[in-house]
Amino acid sequence: MNKIYKGMNLQMFAAPTGLTVADNIQVRAHEIDFVTSFGKNIQALLDVLGIIRPIRKANGSVLKTKKVTGTLQDGKVAEGESIPLSEYKVEEEVFDTIRIEKFRKAVSIEAITEKGFEAAVSDTDEQFRIDLQDNITNRLYKQLNSGSLVGHEATWQMAIAMAIGNVKHKFQQMKRNTTGIVVFVNTLDAYRYLGEAKVSMQTAFGLTYIKDFLGANIVFLTDRVAEKTVVATPMNNIIAYYVDPSDSEFVKAGLSYTTDSTTGFLGFHVEGNYDRAISDMFAIMGLRLMCEYQDAIAHFAVGDADTQTLRDLTLTASQGEETGTTKVAVVEQLQSMNNKFKYKVGASEETVAYGADVKSWKNFEEGADIKAAETNHCTVVECDKNYKAVSKGDVVVDLKA
Repeated sequence: MNKIYKGMNLQMFAAPTGLTVADNIQVRAHEIDFVTSFGKNIQALLDVLGIIRPIRKANGSVLKTKKVTGTLQDGKVAEGESIPLSEYKVEEEVFDTIRIEKFRKAVSIEAITEKGFEAAVSDTDEQFRIDLQDNITNRLYKQLNSGSLVGHEATWQMAIAMAIGNVKHKFQQMKRNTTGIVVFVNTLDAYRYLGEAKVSMQTAFGLTYIKDFLGANIVFLTDRVAEKTVVATPMNNIIAYYVDPSDSEFVKAGLSYTTDSTTGFLGFHVEGNYDRAISDMFAIMGLRLMCEYQDAIAHFAVGDADTQTLRDLTLTASQGEETGTTKVAVVEQLQSMNNKFKYKVGASEETVAYGADVKSWKNFEEGADIKAAETNHCTVVECDKNYKAVSKGDVVVDLKA
């Protein structure tokens, strides 16, 4: 018998290469659970906003905001005369670029041993998912808080009413219909108004909202709108763009991610890193919620004055072409096609309040040499068509000696 065993190939009894084992199934289930939960959450928000079909974009696509101008000509035309042309023009402004963004979370074997899989992995998965959601909504709120339809009213209810009225009026001027109005208010303001009143609240994508409240179709309660502030825009002004994380080009490069077949907004992959004894979790996503018409966002304050605050501009400085000059670049795009950048150079950062008149400042041209002295500051302000400041940034110059 020994001779028989010696002649046999024991390799034939080994597990075949590529066999799907229990560990693989568990990891796959983990990935599916993560992307499905994320997909359901974002789809719930899209349903609330009435966004039926998000727009798919190629990685690196430029996103633009729009402004419609034009006038309807008189329709009273005499017999035989030429009918005047009503000309409408859509002006576009580069707003941002949508790209696949990469995120990573890791859990060590020590953490799993000490706290158990549920606490070390599942609970941190939930926070990871929440942070990814915040990554999307924070950008939307940043745009919403820079609305150009600015005003103030004595009461919270009146501020909501006028914010709604202003965005409806704006869409009427643009010859567009509204599918509904969405309002964003501070959570504390809402509860001060509600008191003990029983109101049905719901949640989508981590956002709490009330339906059909104070003249709005949807009212979101959030801490990302300041107290005594009301933001409003037409529901059909908010659009969704996404980059498909299951792109075949990624797969060709050996980067295969699990995606939700229903939405396809998020790619997720889990693998063990034996070299470091950690569980690595990778997420990729290119999803943006944004307002298509920047000048159809109302930002109303409660009180005696507008409480709109300056948007922060990110500036970088480099040496100029000529001696004693610097160049300054602005990362952010203008919020409206009617806006422009102005600048001032001085020994320290210029103090500017929202709505300050900066007409006397110099016109800013990106890439142009700016004369300055060593250690000077260059303050750049974005202003509206009336030269009122709406955004501001500052940087210490990098002078060419």
